[in-house]
Amino acid sequence: MSVQMVQAKIRRESVTDVQAAAKKMFAAIDAAQPEGIRYASSLLRDGETFVALLQVDDGVENPLPGFPEFREFLEGVEASRAEPANVQPLKVIGSYRLF
Repeated sequence: MSVQMVQAKIRRESVTDVQAAAKKMFAAIDAAQPEGIRYASSLLRDGETFVALLQVDDGVENPLPGFPEFREFLEGVEASRAEPANVQPLKVIGSYRLF
């Protein structure tokens, strides 16, 4: 399994648009129910920094790029970033029902 964390600070005036795009994207993912992934997005207390966690099972190709809503979400994030995104692979030490 691979796990990644993505952190992106968004310009304050674009936060609402990014949240709306995320909700649309998650609705599409939920409707399709792809196997072998877990994906979550959260907003930090600063109200501008989004943190996403993505877990992809071994032997599974990440299906997210195949969703038009995911691509639209990424385009919105790229256009709205206040600073470069930080993408980090994570090594899971332990997990209770998260990974």
